[in-house]
Amino acid sequence: MRRLQPTIRACSLPREPFERLIEANRMDQRIAAYETWDDLKHYCVHSADPVGRLVLGVLGRYDAELVALSDDVCTGLQLVNFLQDVPRDLALGRVYLPADDRRRFGVTELAHANEPLRRLLEAEAERARGLLGSGEELGRRLGGRVGRAVALFARGGLAALEALERADWDIFNGRPRPSRARLALAAIR
Repeated sequence: MRRLQPTIRACSLPREPFERLIEANRMDQRIAAYETWDDLKHYCVHSADPVGRLVLGVLGRYDAELVALSDDVCTGLQLVNFLQDVPRDLALGRVYLPADDRRRFGVTELAHANEPLRRLLEAEAERARGLLGSGEELGRRLGGRVGRAVALFARGGLAALEALERADWDIFNGRPRPSRARLALAAIR
């Protein structure tokens, strides 16, 4: 935080996003799994959303409508990361797939690809897609190169979801990622 002080002052950045990121680290130490989507969303409010809020602050574009769109994109990107990294998170003793959703889809184990897990991952991906859809509007409102870059991040998240789908949601035989060609196509769009 000391090193960031010149930037914080120059951009009039609020303290809250930094405090939320610190709290996310504390949550990672205390919480191994989340019971509901609302619980996981609360974590994302601390772990993901502050990043977009800081970017908006640096850009001098910190208004309520842009913040809401940015929060959606950041949470959507965080969810994509959770879907890609289930095996890695399990190895760390963490589960970022809500327990009530796991029960709803009959997921009793997360050790290998199976049909209930595939259905759960598809449902969680739809949630992420809906959030990432805010990226286009956020990009339009920001405009210019910055807006295009922000929209590209959201498209990258959508491309990662497509990679998961192409891998038939098998997250245990490697981390499905979009190819460079798919990312280039997203950039061209």
